[in-house]
Amino acid sequence: MREAFLTFVGIYLLSMFKFVAGPVLGAAAGYSPWQIILVSVLGMMSSVTLFTFLGTRLKKWANARFGKQKKLFTPKNRRIVRVWNSYGEMGIAFLTPILLTPIGGTLILVSFGSAKQKIFSYMLLSGLAWATFFSFSIDWLLSIPVVAALFG
Repeated sequence: MREAFLTFVGIYLLSMFKFVAGPVLGAAAGYSPWQIILVSVLGMMSSVTLFTFLGTRLKKWANARFGKQKKLFTPKNRRIVRVWNSYGEMGIAFLTPILLTPIGGTLILVSFGSAKQKIFSYMLLSGLAWATFFSFSIDWLLSIPVVAALFG
């Protein structure tokens, strides 16, 4: 019982920092697709909640602590602004689980001044969609005999 709890907590904590870790490690732990979705979305939304409320304070603290800001017009920043201009909050939220981390996506949305309600709802929808896709894809892959023999 204790080992199962520690496994769940470990996957949950890793999902807070890198979303894809939830489905991959959940499958490795033998979780059902629904358990994988639960642990992945819980981890992501915990991170989103924490950094939505702490995002502006964290940015102010970092600027005060480290002084001068980094270069503004980097290729990465230009891509983020291009996605923002094209797709808005939904685009950033959609890309967060696969390209960004839950922390990174949340901080981007906070820095662009998104409403907290929109951040929560878009990130939740995105997390549920990607967790469902990943968990059932992994479940399907592991049902193929050749793949199951390699990883099972």
